[in-house]
Amino acid sequence: MKILVAVISGWLVLLTMSIGLAQEVGSTSGEQAPGTLQDQVKDQVQEIGQKLDKNPQVQEISTGILQPIYQLAEYIKIPAFYWVAFAVMVAGVISFAFQLVLGKFFLLFKGSLNIKEILSDGLGLVISLVGLVLTTQAATQNSDFPKSPAAVVSAAIVGALFGLLFYWWGQSQEFRAARRVVDRVIEKPHTMR
Repeated sequence: MKILVAVISGWLVLLTMSIGLAQEVGSTSGEQAPGTLQDQVKDQVQEIGQKLDKNPQVQEISTGILQPIYQLAEYIKIPAFYWVAFAVMVAGVISFAFQLVLGKFFLLFKGSLNIKEILSDGLGLVISLVGLVLTTQAATQNSDFPKSPAAVVSAAIVGALFGLLFYWWGQSQEFRAARRVVDRVIEKPHTMR
């Protein structure tokens, strides 16, 4: 039951955020009329969110989710952690960005493009970008890491190098998988229709 409430709460938060984004887009284009379905849904979602915020079970679940994260954050609150976290996020951004742009471009010329891989790489890029922003924000608030240009530049360089390495590795994996598919098609042309 607690897990279900947490999942529903998460979906409501996402729904509220997407409605807010849609409202911003609609309000900038001047097309939003008062009393629209969008307004009604937004009001209902906010009402549900407020009820969930006051629910002791939901508060307990929220505390149960966040408490171990806070404890871990306090335990690893050392300057080297922010350096490593920044480097890892840079590596993810570089790797996934190159995979999405160059890797898929080369695969397109080989005649093998996998939509699942595109979605997976896109999600990885978004997660890495969000992680990079949050890591930088946390480091700014909790450490001296961002105040040291040498630390920031060295973490960015190490992250970029690892990002390129992971891009190369991921691209070679995708090329091998594409080659296997082509080889299977060539070996068994009579089974295709």
